[in-house]
Amino acid sequence: MGWPELLVVIIVAVFVFGPDRLPDLARQAGRFLHNARKMMDNAKSDLTRELGDDFEELRNLNLRDLDPREVVRRNVIDAMESEPKAVPAGKRPLRSGELPPYDTDAT
Repeated sequence: MGWPELLVVIIVAVFVFGPDRLPDLARQAGRFLHNARKMMDNAKSDLTRELGDDFEELRNLNLRDLDPREVVRRNVIDAMESEPKAVPAGKRPLRSGELPPYDTDAT
């Protein structure tokens, strides 16, 4: 949310709530954010105390690594963009019109 959107929200808030009630609503919103932040910090400290070393692993975990889009990008797209690997002997792609090898013992 940028400055223009924030300005629109403020103008709409002045029209809806009026200039008399707006400072009180802003104070209430500030208190709510302060209390929510304090509750999150308390929950984090409780988890740290209860889980100990296990929580350190969770804290060091990058949540972006769990995003499915990131997993696909890292494993598929990056592999496609990397240098082509050397084709092992006997595993080359077939040329146009070439028949695949036929094994009579396997069929």
